[in-house]
Amino acid sequence: ETLSSCYFMSDSFKKSVPKICTSPIEMILCLDHKQSMYCQLLTGLLQRDHVVSVSSIFGSVLARSIKFLEDYWNELCSNIRTGCLSDWITDPGCRNAVSSILTRPNPELADTIEHICGNESWEGIIKKLWPKAKYINSVITGTMSQYISLLDFYGGGIPLVSPSYGSSESTFGINLNPLSNPYDVSYTFLPNMAYFEFLPVDKDGEEKARESNLDGVSSQWLSEMINANGNVEHVDFTNVKLGQYYEVVVTNFTGLYRYRVGDVLKLTGFHNNSLQFQFVERRNSVLSVDMDKTSEADLLKAIRNAKRHLEPLGFIMEQCCSIVEESLDFTYKSLREANKIAALELRVVKHGTFDALMDFYVSKGASINQYKTPPCIKSEEAVKVLNSGVLEKFFSPKTFFLS
Repeated sequence: ETLSSCYFMSDSFKKSVPKICTSPIEMILCLDHKQSMYCQLLTGLLQRDHVVSVSSIFGSVLARSIKFLEDYWNELCSNIRTGCLSDWITDPGCRNAVSSILTRPNPELADTIEHICGNESWEGIIKKLWPKAKYINSVITGTMSQYISLLDFYGGGIPLVSPSYGSSESTFGINLNPLSNPYDVSYTFLPNMAYFEFLPVDKDGEEKARESNLDGVSSQWLSEMINANGNVEHVDFTNVKLGQYYEVVVTNFTGLYRYRVGDVLKLTGFHNNSLQFQFVERRNSVLSVDMDKTSEADLLKAIRNAKRHLEPLGFIMEQCCSIVEESLDFTYKSLREANKIAALELRVVKHGTFDALMDFYVSKGASINQYKTPPCIKSEEAVKVLNSGVLEKFFSPKTFFLS
């Protein structure tokens, strides 16, 4: 089971729900994610003066919730105005839970929410709908960093807090500086949660640390970590070096032995005798093209760079393609110059396309609480979902000439 599933089904969570959530447990555990999300938003709006934080496990889920609110706020206001829940909410647990909160018509509250949601811009919508909210609590590091600017826009100045770093294999660390810049969050590791080891990674080389086949890694520091058999030595908690990159390896209490989680981390500091790491990238989020390996983190940086240049001018899509390519590494540009990689293509999709992609994966058994937009899609069915939403295609006109 995933970490979140175990937590949600635990007795401790069920007992704590009335103290920390506006949504009753029946809504949270509802298997129909659409009915669950609708009812949780409804109860959150009904109790808007009691909300002190807006939370989700991942930033992607919170962004999806706001998009869902954009689609359904009129209907939600109608429910609040009349005191009656929509007929399409058929889950017994959800209907019973809502009935304990939606006890009467409340046209004044409905008018207030309509006035807020009816504005052309939704900038600051979270702060406007829940005026007592002090922070947004969600994982926004790693692959979730793409949602930081969007959540900043919706939050209206509310701090974004990424509280902890964990996975199904173990809880790794906590954020001891919750108000730090979301792009600079470091997690303090908890050495009592599991036995942690680290595989050195040469961040500047073409190859990441592997158990074997380290041809092409030239870093003197990394070379020192290679044993006589050509394998990278695991580094324990006391022998890591500040500023270096590592892939985390876990031996946990449930039987995993030296399990490679796939996360690349940078050692940024220390807290007492514990280590503080910044999440850099997930190694299975690498897009391989011939000899080039472009990480999702590098691609996100390139896209942010293009956005920063083009926002004052409006989106000129061919130029956007070029700036993204210019922001990628030397190997990529070399392969482009040699015509081993075709021009970068951007496809503009209609509103709701990535929601449809998430619905597709949820229908195949993925958890909505654990869903992450995949950086690379191999499923033909999933590709069809994306292609069905394509409005326009653009190609980079750039020709690379490297000195």
